[in-house]
Amino acid sequence: MVKLYRLGGLLAALLLGASVHAGDIQIERAWARATVPGRDSANVYMSIISKPAATLVGVSSAASKTADLRTMTHKNGMMKTINVEAIALPEDSRMDMGSEHGYHVTLVGLKAPLKAGETVPLTLSFEMADKRSVKVDVQAEIKPLKSATQK
Repeated sequence: MVKLYRLGGLLAALLLGASVHAGDIQIERAWARATVPGRDSANVYMSIISKPAATLVGVSSAASKTADLRTMTHKNGMMKTINVEAIALPEDSRMDMGSEHGYHVTLVGLKAPLKAGETVPLTLSFEMADKRSVKVDVQAEIKPLKSATQK
């Protein structure tokens, strides 16, 4: 029985670590941190690989009221989060959305806290260079919330 649980855990880890493909767009390592009760937003990070030129034009999630594409600006020694309408992906590019200081997705109005070990669904909307619309469904892994003493 223990071997069966280990096999199930290994299978789940492989599936969560796998990338998602839709045509020539690939999403890798989508993840977010667990949230504490009462927190109504969370950032989601990932890498997007696009063979043709494309533009990420939107994101949605059933786990939140809205989902925004965001980045940070630095001006006069101050950092400010701003919403962006779209993120351009040049041909044969990789966009690492791995930090709140660069591009990322923010889920706003969470319907429930994000719990470690679960996933949160996302739908990414792309406009391809030939004007086709492509939607990619992703399950972002929820990682444990770090304590103040962890680095």
